[in-house]
Amino acid sequence: MSNGKIGVQMFNLKNKIVENGVYETLRTVKELGFSAVEVTQIDMTKENVSELKRASEDFNIQIVSVSAPLNTMPGMPGESLTTDFDKIVNDCRTLNCNYVRIGMMPITLMGNKEKIMEYIHQAEEMATRLEKHGIELYYHNHHVEFEKYDGETLLDMMKDNTSKLGFELDVHWIQRGGENPVNVIKRFAGRVSLLHLKDYRIGHMDLSADDFKDMSKFMYKFSNIIEFAELGEGSLDIQAIIEAGHESGVQYFLIEQDDTYGKDPFDCLQTSGSYLKQLGYENWF
Repeated sequence: MSNGKIGVQMFNLKNKIVENGVYETLRTVKELGFSAVEVTQIDMTKENVSELKRASEDFNIQIVSVSAPLNTMPGMPGESLTTDFDKIVNDCRTLNCNYVRIGMMPITLMGNKEKIMEYIHQAEEMATRLEKHGIELYYHNHHVEFEKYDGETLLDMMKDNTSKLGFELDVHWIQRGGENPVNVIKRFAGRVSLLHLKDYRIGHMDLSADDFKDMSKFMYKFSNIIEFAELGEGSLDIQAIIEAGHESGVQYFLIEQDDTYGKDPFDCLQTSGSYLKQLGYENWF
C-alpha cells in the first residue's frame, strides 16, 4: 500500500491570507514542509485563483480540494455548486484539483428528516454531475451529523442513501459527536479519501467569583471547555486514526485547527507536523 499524503486545511490560515495574501501564505506553508493544501475560507476571485495557481506551480504545492456548498445558506453570500457550477469546475481545472468538498449542509434543514433526505438526493445528483468532469464531491462532517433520526445518524443516512458522494471525515468532530473516530473511519471504508486531522483537548475553566454567583454562567463555562488542539496535544489516538484511514482508502490527511487560542497558526502547524514526523510519517509530507 502506498503512502498517504499529509497536507494543510487552510481554514487555519484565513487570517494569514488576509494579512499576507494567498501567495506568501503558501510560501510559508511550503517552508514548514507541507506540499498539499485544501482551499477554504478564501474568496475564489479571479485574482485569488490565479495566485493559488502561481503558488502551486512555484512552490510545488498540490491543491487537493476546494470548498463549495451545494446551496448557500440563507443570508450567506458566496458561490454554490447549484448557482456557479461551470465556474467551480473551471477553477478545479485551473488548479488541477479533483475534489470539491461541502463544509456542511444548511443548518436550517437539520431536525427535519424529509428535508434532509431531499438534500441527500440533491448532493448525490451533484456528485454524479461532477463525476462527468472528473471531479469527486465530498461531504465534511461536524458533530451535528451524529443526531439520530429513527435510530440512524444523519451521517450514516447520507452514506446509506448515496453511492457517488464521498465523505471527508473530521476526527475531532466525530469525537465531539460522541463516536470513536477509528470506528467511524472503518465504517466509511471505501467512501473516504479525505480526512481532517485535529486533536481534541479538555481546556481549563477560567472562572471568576461572578461565575459562582450565577449558576447559568458557571454551567456555560463548565459545558464548553472542549478545545481544538494541535496533534499530540489532546486525547485522540492519532496513530490509530491514521492507520485506520490508510486502510480505509484515505489518500489525504489534512491538518486543521479551527481555533488556535491566540497562538500563531503557523506555530500550531509546526507542532502538529513535528508530532506526525515523530510517529513515523515523515515520508508522507
